[in-house]
Amino acid sequence: MATQKQFEDAEINLLKEALKRTYTERFLFATKLYKIQKTMEKAIITHKPFIAK
Repeated sequence: MATQKQFEDAEINLLKEALKRTYTERFLFATKLYKIQKTMEKAIITHKPFIAK
């Protein structure tokens, strides 16, 4: 089972990797996440009952 220390190390490694990215890469990624968020806000979930044929 993973320990708290392993989780902290993994989190720090992810932050270090993120800092290596250029501002353009960060901007494009943030823009993509924003677009997904806006799409999900507008999404309407509908349920169609299963009809046996």
